[in-house]
Amino acid sequence: MSPDAEVHEHSHADVSGGWLRAAVFGAMDGLVTNTALVAGVGAGGAAAQTIVLSGVASLVAGAISMALGEYTSVTTQNEQLELEVAKERGELERNPEGERDELVALLRAGGVDDDLAERVSVQLSRDPETALRLHVVAEMGLSPEDTPSPKVAAVSSFVTFSVGAAVPLLPYLFGLDLLWVALVCGGVGLAVAGALSARFTPRPWWWS
Repeated sequence: MSPDAEVHEHSHADVSGGWLRAAVFGAMDGLVTNTALVAGVGAGGAAAQTIVLSGVASLVAGAISMALGEYTSVTTQNEQLELEVAKERGELERNPEGERDELVALLRAGGVDDDLAERVSVQLSRDPETALRLHVVAEMGLSPEDTPSPKVAAVSSFVTFSVGAAVPLLPYLFGLDLLWVALVCGGVGLAVAGALSARFTPRPWWWS
């Protein structure tokens, strides 16, 4: 390391935990679903009590459905990755030389000189787990160590869907039987959810 070089500590957001995508999806789905439901039932002339009952039923059913869907989909995705990792491990055991040649090709494609790629591949192949991880990341674009949590995704989706679905019901819950106020609440909720999601992206809040 150069004596003039400075080491700057920095950190990165967790992009593989699975909570952010599920949270944003849950919040948006809850807001859109119940805003549309309130608009339809309310415009049909239903009483405030009926609107609240319908909205709460939609909230509960939707939150449970979202949580189960997220848990199942993330679990299936992780299990598929485990299967592909097992296949790659088997290839490394059956054909180590062929897999090392493949690693050399991957290193060359990444800009490493031919001779250096040969030496690096030999060194990395000494540890089967390191070689396995490199092959999986290079070939599938996924790290077997950074899989999202099904439980985190399910809880995130459940909570944010429930919060989003409750927003258009707020006027009725506080005794204000005005459909247009409920629809405004839903619109404001969508704007706030979009603005909050912008904190995790390079986009400005107003665009999100």
